[in-house]
Amino acid sequence: MCSESGLLPGCLLSVPQPQLSPAAWPRASSRLSKSQGRGAGLSQPTLVRWFTSAGSRGSAATGRLHLLQRSWKRERAGERRAAMGPLLYYALPALGGYILLSIFFLRRPRLLHAPRAPTFCPRLAAHRGGSGERLESTMEAMENSMAQRADLLELDCQLTRDGVVVVSHDENLSRQSGLNRDVGSLDFEDLPLYKEKLEVYFSPGHFAQGSDRHMVRLEDVFQRFPKTPMSVEVKAENEELIQKIAGLARRFERSEITIWASEKSSIMKKCKAANPEMPRSFTMNRGLWVLLLYYLGLLPFVPIPERFFLCFLPTIINRTYFPFSCSGLNQLAAVVCKWAIMRRSLIRHLEERGVQVLFWCLNDESDFETAFSLGATGVITDYPTALRRYLDNHGPRAPAS
Repeated sequence: MCSESGLLPGCLLSVPQPQLSPAAWPRASSRLSKSQGRGAGLSQPTLVRWFTSAGSRGSAATGRLHLLQRSWKRERAGERRAAMGPLLYYALPALGGYILLSIFFLRRPRLLHAPRAPTFCPRLAAHRGGSGERLESTMEAMENSMAQRADLLELDCQLTRDGVVVVSHDENLSRQSGLNRDVGSLDFEDLPLYKEKLEVYFSPGHFAQGSDRHMVRLEDVFQRFPKTPMSVEVKAENEELIQKIAGLARRFERSEITIWASEKSSIMKKCKAANPEMPRSFTMNRGLWVLLLYYLGLLPFVPIPERFFLCFLPTIINRTYFPFSCSGLNQLAAVVCKWAIMRRSLIRHLEERGVQVLFWCLNDESDFETAFSLGATGVITDYPTALRRYLDNHGPRAPAS
């Protein structure tokens, strides 16, 4: 049997032990001493003996302990709420103020950033020189696009073995000519002719033909269209290629109307170093970074050195653009990208800060309508005649509101 003054080991095993944290013992002592009419708090051993003493007190003490534990939990919850009070008092107004300030400057970016006047405004940009109506990247395709008053020629460049910069989308010539050789493994004079017809990449099942099947030097393009803005995309980290493009832009005095374009930030860094006077477009990583800043509300407060945002229109995914081999992934990408990118407030903000937005590669009138209704500067297309017809029929648009 247990007594008030001591405990037997059997009693400790038979009676449930109180589970109290060290910090809870003083409060239990204080409560228990008050309930027993004592002036001073009880020690931990005394509390244990009291809660585990024999007889009728055992079950009553256990119940008392459970009540005390619930009371202490309520007190601790109250203390936490009291501690959170000052935090919420200051944090919520600060967060609300930040959101309002971000929205304010998102709509009025010129209050923080000096507006940059564009050197040119490309409404109609010909993809690969206009690859839907003539063979891609040929002089004939570019002549046809210029006949439709194209504002920009979009080109890709490669370097031959003898150091000539040629206009070619692919490094390997198999798709374009049927010869399984890289451009860099051949001299310019040995480059093969294009096939008689080529499938239009963003219009599956449609083919382009033309009488001109020759690959062309970038130098010849610059000489033929000296005042026409061009976007030159570099796909490989080829230092010699980058330096030669930069030198050609200087030689023909067209640095301000020749755009550096690349998906990779490492390549763009070299392009900037080679000719910083040439405007730059966003790389893939930089484009994702801008989207993140936009949704965090930080975009109005961050400088943007790029001048062009060349972005695919999400509505063409799984229709004319298939970034993944799985149709399910393409459908998911279409939904996510449409939600993330197609924001009038984002496009308007970029435009007002001197960043021109061009959507690629659009070949249907419905896509033209979607792009311009979002406030885009222009459209990159394989069919310059179709886009010219659309622009002439619809006239100039007001900026998106």
